[in-house]
Amino acid sequence: MNEPYSFTFYTASWYRRSPYWQRTVEAGCRSWDLYNHMLIPTLYEDDEAEYWHLVNHVTLWDVAVERQIEITGPDAAAFTQLLTCRDLSRCEVLQCKYAPIIAPGGGIVNDPILLRLGESRFWLSTADSDALLYALGVQAFAGLDVSIREPDVSPLQVQGPRSKDVIRALLGDEVADLRYYRCWEGSVGDIPVVVSRTGWTGEVGFEIYLCDGARGKELWDRVMEAGRPFEIRAIAPSDQRRLEAGIFNYGNDMGIEDSPLHVSGMERLVELGAEFIGKEALQRIAEEGVDRKLVGVEIGGEPFRLWLEEPWAVRRRGETVGRLTSASYSFRLKRNIGYAWVPIELASAGNEVEVLSPDGPVPAVTATLPFLDANKDIPVS
Repeated sequence: MNEPYSFTFYTASWYRRSPYWQRTVEAGCRSWDLYNHMLIPTLYEDDEAEYWHLVNHVTLWDVAVERQIEITGPDAAAFTQLLTCRDLSRCEVLQCKYAPIIAPGGGIVNDPILLRLGESRFWLSTADSDALLYALGVQAFAGLDVSIREPDVSPLQVQGPRSKDVIRALLGDEVADLRYYRCWEGSVGDIPVVVSRTGWTGEVGFEIYLCDGARGKELWDRVMEAGRPFEIRAIAPSDQRRLEAGIFNYGNDMGIEDSPLHVSGMERLVELGAEFIGKEALQRIAEEGVDRKLVGVEIGGEPFRLWLEEPWAVRRRGETVGRLTSASYSFRLKRNIGYAWVPIELASAGNEVEVLSPDGPVPAVTATLPFLDANKDIPVS
């Protein structure tokens, strides 16, 4: 179903490569995509084999494409608060938050993980968009004393049930026992890093932020050596696992035209007690109500595993009412799952629709997110 086109991918000199590039090639990566103007591994061997290794063992991902926006200076806290709808007055030093950046009209500019590394030092670990340019634009008119830059920082993700064992072998109990959405700054030997208890999987996991791009091969090798007793394996980010966990892909599932109030599960992130750009717009949207929603869908038909090359139309009684943005077969749940934009009257679970695949209409039904582990017991454990 949905057979792919055949393409040749050229790794030209103008594509930025990560500090781990050579190691990913040696580990067998054979497919890349462009993300934040950089190359990101998308497949090593087989997506099902990689999925099961992630959920049963431990995996290493090159996610250097998660570029950081560093905000420092006397007004760093006030400036960072301007960018996001999260209330940062309750964000402690060495705490992380999922912190959407909001445009004046209420739309989502980016949906980074925020790391507060000091009273006046913040990182925004960004998804795929030119969020740095947006932050610099806000700085130009904010009248606040801050410095904004993209530092030399390149993350790796260590994800899976044995990830704590790997981090314990690499950095000891203090880091391995970090609470969910907390971080630590130090070094692996003499390699400077920040480590956070976060990830893009819904599994137990960590992100290791390398703070010296010249040391990429060394850090990769140290992580792989620490993980060898626990069957660590290099894989690409798992689309199937993030779908099960209700994790969105910015630019694909939602974008600047969508507010957090339009996205199932993101409503809780809008904290109107804080002062931020786009607050008035979100207040208005909250009062008026949204006309559409990004929701989960369970999809019938034969199992399919490929990325959608373009959104599929969502139809109801023969009329196109929305679009399917992401979908794949869940190896654990044994059904096709995905995300779709639908009118608000169809947003509750249990509404029957159909999606128009390249092979014809396929029945679908709206579903509650996440599909798996609604209380996040797995990643918190």
